[in-house]
Amino acid sequence: MASLGATPGRTPQGPGPGAASASFPIPTPVPAPGEVEEDVDEEEPAEIHLCVLWNSGYLGIAYYDTSDSTIHFMPDAPDHETLKLLQRVLDEVNPQSIVTSAKQDENMTRFLGKLASREPAEPKRPEIIFLPSVDFGLEISKQRLLSGNYSFIPDSMTATEKILFLSSVVPFDCLLTVRALGGLLKFLGRRRIGVELEDYNVSVPILGFKKFVLTHLVSIDQDTYSVLQIFKSESHPSVYKVATGLKEGLSLFGILNRCRCKWGEKLLRLWFTRPTQDLGELNSRLDVIEFFLLPQNLDMAQMLHRLLGHIKNVPLILKRMKLSHTKVSDWQVLYKTVYSALGLRDACRSLPQSIQLFRDIAQEFSDDLHHIASLIGKVVDFEGSLAENRFTVLPNIDPEIDEKKRRLIGLPSFLTEVARKELETLDSRIPSCSVIYIPLIGFLLSIPRLPFMVEASDFEIEGLDFMFLSEEKLHYRSARTKELDALLGDLHCEIRDQETLLMYQLQCQVLARAAVLTRVLDLASRLDVLLALASAARDYGYSRPHYTSRLLGVRIQNGRHPLMELCARTFVPNSAECGGDKGRVKVITGPNSSGKSIYLKQVGLITFMALVGSFVPAEEAEIGAVDAIFTRIHSCESISLGLSTFMIDLNQVAKAVNNATEQSLVLIDEFGKGTNTVDGLALLAAVLRHWLALGPMCPQIFVATNFLSLVQLQLLPQGPLIKYLTMETCEDGDDLVFFYQICEGVANASHASHTAVQAGLPDKLIARGKEVSDLIRSGKPIKPVKELLKNTQMENCQTLVDKFLKLDLEDPNLDLDIFMSQEVLPAATSIL
Repeated sequence: MASLGATPGRTPQGPGPGAASASFPIPTPVPAPGEVEEDVDEEEPAEIHLCVLWNSGYLGIAYYDTSDSTIHFMPDAPDHETLKLLQRVLDEVNPQSIVTSAKQDENMTRFLGKLASREPAEPKRPEIIFLPSVDFGLEISKQRLLSGNYSFIPDSMTATEKILFLSSVVPFDCLLTVRALGGLLKFLGRRRIGVELEDYNVSVPILGFKKFVLTHLVSIDQDTYSVLQIFKSESHPSVYKVATGLKEGLSLFGILNRCRCKWGEKLLRLWFTRPTQDLGELNSRLDVIEFFLLPQNLDMAQMLHRLLGHIKNVPLILKRMKLSHTKVSDWQVLYKTVYSALGLRDACRSLPQSIQLFRDIAQEFSDDLHHIASLIGKVVDFEGSLAENRFTVLPNIDPEIDEKKRRLIGLPSFLTEVARKELETLDSRIPSCSVIYIPLIGFLLSIPRLPFMVEASDFEIEGLDFMFLSEEKLHYRSARTKELDALLGDLHCEIRDQETLLMYQLQCQVLARAAVLTRVLDLASRLDVLLALASAARDYGYSRPHYTSRLLGVRIQNGRHPLMELCARTFVPNSAECGGDKGRVKVITGPNSSGKSIYLKQVGLITFMALVGSFVPAEEAEIGAVDAIFTRIHSCESISLGLSTFMIDLNQVAKAVNNATEQSLVLIDEFGKGTNTVDGLALLAAVLRHWLALGPMCPQIFVATNFLSLVQLQLLPQGPLIKYLTMETCEDGDDLVFFYQICEGVANASHASHTAVQAGLPDKLIARGKEVSDLIRSGKPIKPVKELLKNTQMENCQTLVDKFLKLDLEDPNLDLDIFMSQEVLPAATSIL
């Protein structure tokens, strides 16, 4: 109970009979301003709610992201009847719910039926919600858009100006998109996403509209992300986060993610899920990375990295402001974020303006940021706010608040004098009293409970109104306390109300400039990502890739596997080239453990890194037009799929066969090993012959296999499209030396026995394996090992003798004919 009080007392130790002393509540200790815990980044898991409409071969898509309270929309886009574009959007966005019209055609109905038929345990199964078709009407959707309460639109705008402003953001000429936006707004209002516990007049916060497109994107499925270890989630080692926490394991994302702010990390993950063919975008990213790799720019990169560490979760703060849930720490974090953004602007103004990102930051980090920082710095009393755990303002902002605070500060000495006068009128048995102030209640006279005060009737004192008993203290209203209430009022609450009003006015000023804060986050996160990629390129010795639209395929000189080179003591780089006169199909043979799989993954990872705008682990890399990466390297087994390992392998190859174009990169490792050798070999040969028959439309293919019969039996046609490679080795006596170097040619054996020795199999088993292998190659029958056969015969004889000795020959019921037919004769076939 917060209170201010003054207590005079009649005690022998006091200064005198009429002495009075002031007492104050001790405030709860709070951290220093620089030590406040910035919990602004701690938020509930983000949810995405998507609305889609399909009509006459076109899609309209919009979704709401609770992490930044922003609506994203995709302008009307054509799609195939199988809705491949929609599936791509769902794979990338991963929405919790899909909203659509109850009136749909057969294609959309079939598509949604497949989504609904997934196992409930699958993480990607969204909730499908049907709304009446009238909720998606064009006119009513436009009305919902125009009548929305958006914090980024100034209140001073007229209705006409608001329409013009929204027309510059939302493409009203894309009718399906407008209808999808209208349906999404209807769903958000009905479900009250994010404001379920707020008053009904509080609307869902919408801090902006953003357009997203999927043009120029490179198609990569989840299997490829997994087998190439682009992402790899592991359980968190902390026992407190085992249930919900995941951390990034050894992955490409893990070694490149050196972002200082949360939104930089989020953007890097977005770039990884959206590799692009847009050469302008890729080169603009590489220009920034190359600039920061210059030795003279290292200090600038480190300074910018430090500033980016103060860029916090601005959308969450703006959302709290919209809902009037702002915390004290939010103001401090926003203040640091804005001043750090101004530091970024000043630094970028000194950098070459020929680089687009530096020019954008220098121009778009406007004086609105300085205005926001100046307002917060002049108004908010950070030290007082932290001490009282509420918003307080600095002196000289509002004279009325200053006057009330001065009166509140001088209240204890004044109340001491009032308490002294009250004590003079009380019973002499009362040793002391105090006058206290309690917010919302007012001024009260407090006296200690005396021994004779047992029953409630004993609390009555003439001239005083009993209020309550608390902690052995009796509280009363007297004529003087009532006079104080009338004279001073509820000072504490009045101050809080006026400061809350100032906070609301300050929030309105900030929300009116939300657009520039959102743009700050976009550009700062982009700078953060590129600084992280530059830092990794500097530490790992990466080089800038080059792009050409004239080349179909890739050319890599002395490339390295970005993860394996960090784990191995020494790593042997290898070159790769496909397309043009170098052949489109590379068949790679070689012993087990010679590095075939690493080589395939290396080609895939270097290509992927180039397509996200990163430097690559190679001396030189030239990347042609690549529209997709398909893999069949590792079987992603799952009990929930209900498929065998070989069926999963077939599904992965089927994706490549059905979707790969002449611009696609296909990586296949050991396909066909999951079934009968002959059948597996036949399937592999059939797939490769299918692609080779396409001629110039054949994809860029790297195939690693141990099926040497593929070459020995000449199952593939000869021609310029196919080229045979092998991993170089050398036999040194009984040892096999691996050089891990790719070269032209075909392996003459798999050398499985050498790998078996390294794995620790017994020598007898390895020798027997060699013997059986030689017999198969020579076409001779395979016979059991004589020594092993002899030991087996002796064991069978001994077993039969033991059974015979246990027979009781004197037993009249013993039937030797049964023993002969059931024991001796069956055993004779294995003994003789």
